[in-house]
Amino acid sequence: MTEDSTSKQQTISVWVRDPRIQKNDFWHAYIDYEICLHTDSVCFTKKISSVRRRYSEFVWLRKKLEANSLLMINLPVLPPKNPFFSLNNARQITERMKGLQRFLELILHSPLILSDSCLHLFLQSQLSVAKMEACAAGRTRYSVVQAVQGCGLRRFHSDEDLHKDMSSSCDCESDSSECVESESLLLNTSHSTELLQYPGLEKEDTVNYTSQTA
Repeated sequence: MTEDSTSKQQTISVWVRDPRIQKNDFWHAYIDYEICLHTDSVCFTKKISSVRRRYSEFVWLRKKLEANSLLMINLPVLPPKNPFFSLNNARQITERMKGLQRFLELILHSPLILSDSCLHLFLQSQLSVAKMEACAAGRTRYSVVQAVQGCGLRRFHSDEDLHKDMSSSCDCESDSSECVESESLLLNTSHSTELLQYPGLEKEDTVNYTSQTA
């Protein structure tokens, strides 16, 4: 079997699903989404993973990919920001999820983008934007591979947190269990919107509940 035919058989499947409201504090909240990835591609350290990302993190990813590719490729667009995006509008939420999934599906077809560290940290690590930038630039005590292999679903608040987590013995695929168990539901987004019971309007991916008094 030739190397060409082997690479053609490699698949990368990605889903954006399960929107949930996360509260920063009493007044502000945002929606994040689960990103499930199943692959047999040699480009990925982990073959199954599940992370949660918010819209603003997608915006960050696109900007980084655009800068790192030196404009050699035309990146797909993200679903546009909507100042009247409603947290309890199932249609708007579903449309945004479909747009985010389409964006990921398109960029995962580019060999150039698949070599970008920021993409792998975004899809398969729990790091914040600041930590992803630092890690990709080599300014952390851990490598990109170590960040991807780090166990657990929590975000790491410091280099020491990740270092301790890497030292502990655990199954580094454990953060995918929820994604695997719900595989039959990956394409069903209707149940997800039932979680969004908080009224309000989203602006720049963040909600200010004081606006509800108007």
